[in-house]
Amino acid sequence: MSGVVRTLSRCLLPAEASRDPGSSKEGSREKDAAQEREARRRSREIDAMLARERRAVRRLVKILLLGAGESGKSTFLKQMRIINGQEFDKKSLLDFRDTIYENILKGMRVLVDARDKLGIGWQSCENEKQGMLVMSWEGRVGGSGVESSEFQLYVMALNALWTDTGIQEAYARRSEFQLVSR
Repeated sequence: MSGVVRTLSRCLLPAEASRDPGSSKEGSREKDAAQEREARRRSREIDAMLARERRAVRRLVKILLLGAGESGKSTFLKQMRIINGQEFDKKSLLDFRDTIYENILKGMRVLVDARDKLGIGWQSCENEKQGMLVMSWEGRVGGSGVESSEFQLYVMALNALWTDTGIQEAYARRSEFQLVSR
């Protein structure tokens, strides 16, 4: 009966399993040894990577900057980056440009509004139209600044307004209102 079972098992089992039991154990031992070597190699790589990261983290300096809005926390960090010689990448520079454009438009809006509230007249009625154009600009809430193409629509109006004596007088009295930038 055992001979029949052995014959049937050879027919039904895959070729590797039907071989001599001693040789399959040896093959699996070799396979296990190869997997063990690979696992050890990967473990050494991971340990080396963790050691490098640990050294890098030790060199990091973490700073918590607290302060009210518009107190200069971001400006401080940007200045530290410049002082330590880390240049800004192209994307960062474009983001700064868009933020500057937004600050210019917001600042001029504040000046036009303050000129009106302080009762200061326009130098010319053409500048009043330019002021209305700038006041019609609506910044996006939570936006990432003003793109160049949008800003170019306001450049002539901004130049005309900045040379207006009414806007210059409002700017001279800026201690009477809040002229904010980010």
